[in-house]
Amino acid sequence: MTEQKPVIELRNLQKSYGKVNVLKGIDMQVYSGEVVAIIGSSGSGKSTMLRCVNLLETPTDGEILWHGQNVQTEIPSLYQYRASVGMVFQQFNLYNNLTVLQNCTLPQIKVLRRSKQEAEEIARSYLDRVGMLPYQNAKPSQISGGQKQRVAIARALAMNPEVLLFDEPTSALDPEMVGEVLSVMQQLAHEGMTMLVVTHEMAFARDVSSRVVYMNQGVICEEGTPEQIFGDPQRQETRDFLARFRNN
Repeated sequence: MTEQKPVIELRNLQKSYGKVNVLKGIDMQVYSGEVVAIIGSSGSGKSTMLRCVNLLETPTDGEILWHGQNVQTEIPSLYQYRASVGMVFQQFNLYNNLTVLQNCTLPQIKVLRRSKQEAEEIARSYLDRVGMLPYQNAKPSQISGGQKQRVAIARALAMNPEVLLFDEPTSALDPEMVGEVLSVMQQLAHEGMTMLVVTHEMAFARDVSSRVVYMNQGVICEEGTPEQIFGDPQRQETRDFLARFRNN
């Protein structure tokens, strides 16, 4: 039996801003079909780590491997890599001057060199999947935050990524809109999409993820299955962090 190799591997990943060490040596593997939830207090380095994976931030030291290749030195095209490792941002990052449909077609045309017709067909299929096809001609200013985030997910999916990165995708949403975005993510998890999710949604981490990583002060403090982390955390820092959520 062939040993499964990680899709993404972080080796001694470090990131500093001047004298501030935000990431202090992260080692982690992400395997195909996994949903890895990254939890921790604000300022623990979660989003910085995720942005390093997509090279939106340049690591100070360490390696990021994509199917065994160093993404900084061995990947031929950063654009192709980012198409394979899609990202959904906290603030949606939609183009306000483009329609919903155009937001989902532009990256396909620019990066994947798809024709306008093919890109629109693919975009419409994913907009339909997230319940946003009726709004294809709307501008982002005409739709709600939850709808914008669903459009952003459709845009990422239209690139046929192998992995999706989510950077606190519900934190900018009103509470009543959180559920509609989480339900889309839950469906993607059910279908086997490999996902790395920075989140404050503890119920999602507990019920949907296959592995939970708790970060604290720039290091991975503890990781395990949701049952292990939520049911029997081994580290006092993890217990204290989860207790705060239980008391809210």
